[in-house]
Amino acid sequence: MNKYRCPVCGYIYDPEVGDPHSDVEPGTPFEDLPSGWACPVCGAPHDEFEEVS
Repeated sequence: MNKYRCPVCGYIYDPEVGDPHSDVEPGTPFEDLPSGWACPVCGAPHDEFEEVS
């Protein structure tokens, strides 16, 4: 599973970790995040995130 970076603050969403602050379970692919999910650090919408290679 690929990681994604917030272009505003640099937060990295790692699917293996998920986002425990937003009740996103570990193992959740970025593509399966809820539509209202946003960066837990700065609040940027997830459609602005960039894939990290």
